[in-house]
Amino acid sequence: MNPELSITRLSTSNLSISRRTRATPFTSRVEAAGVHAYTIYNHTLLAANFRGMEADYWHLCKHVQVWDVSCEKQVAISGPDAYRLIQMMTPRDLSKARIGRCFYVPLCNPEGGIVNDPIAIKLTETDWWLSIADTDVMLWAQGLAIGFNLDVSVTEPDVWPIAVQGPKAEELMARVFGEGVRDIKFFQIKPMSYQGVDMQVARSGWSKQGGFEIYVDNASLAGPLWDEFFAKGKDLNVGPGCPNGIERVESGLLSLGNDMDYATTPFECGLGQYVDLDADIESLSLPALRQHVPTKKLMGIIINQTCTISQTDVFIGDQWAGEITSQAPSPKYGVHLAFVLCSLPTLGNSLTVDVHTSLGTLKGQLTSLPFNFEALGLTPQLAAE
Repeated sequence: MNPELSITRLSTSNLSISRRTRATPFTSRVEAAGVHAYTIYNHTLLAANFRGMEADYWHLCKHVQVWDVSCEKQVAISGPDAYRLIQMMTPRDLSKARIGRCFYVPLCNPEGGIVNDPIAIKLTETDWWLSIADTDVMLWAQGLAIGFNLDVSVTEPDVWPIAVQGPKAEELMARVFGEGVRDIKFFQIKPMSYQGVDMQVARSGWSKQGGFEIYVDNASLAGPLWDEFFAKGKDLNVGPGCPNGIERVESGLLSLGNDMDYATTPFECGLGQYVDLDADIESLSLPALRQHVPTKKLMGIIINQTCTISQTDVFIGDQWAGEITSQAPSPKYGVHLAFVLCSLPTLGNSLTVDVHTSLGTLKGQLTSLPFNFEALGLTPQLAAE
């Protein structure tokens, strides 16, 4: 199903769309809220800017935002072999997974490279969702199911997630879904009633500001739900929003396709804690990962002044040392932040790299991710009003 097929051109974004670029049941609300830019994620519209990147950032950190994240497509895997299929796709041991829980899982190919990094959701003993990042996981899952003759159904159901993010998110959610929503623990999911219809609600989201995701599976309720959040959140300064690049980098949240890809293993991008090397499980990637010797490492860079990075390659002297994968200014700490995929043979024991910027070549301090600003001696500056 493709809601709002009548839309052929979005007035504020100058982005042409068609049946292969999907709108969502929330698109008309996003447009009315004044979206300034979109990106395409899983062939679906995702808002990228409302007030400006920094203004969006401060609003998210101080108040509460409603995000249309329908681009987080669900790959539904159901049937007697559902667990077996998902376990084949990830090196994380899910054998003891409980119903009603969410699990961050790297999905890895037989060479150990990252295909996707979804949230795996166990709904019943035989029903799972993979809430995916931006690659076509359903095609891979269907191929594995056919190739291994698994008794499963692999589909993309009509589910359109909406996120409520920010420090006031729990209060707004309680006003719309009732006080019971406060009992949902982090990475727990449970059905909550809205207008007599149960929707899966998880305490999760692509920010570190706190919040929830609601898995809307009834398109007719999408508009009313959006409107009710805004009607009941006026005194909370509720506003439209979207995943924010500044907040993501500050929080150390990785982006598939930017910070990792098919050629990157979990050990190389800081996701090694989600690989269970000693587990007795059927995982396509574990044999390779057990033998893997990393040649690169994703690290953070701090440049202690405001600048623009003009070249993604970084150096130690005249030697190439890695590539910047994501970057953003940090208005909260008054520095420029970046992620860099470092070459381990070149890096050695170096704690700095040379970065080409609008101010010339500057030293970037290397650090582990996520950033520990307190340990780095950085204190938050006053938030903009």
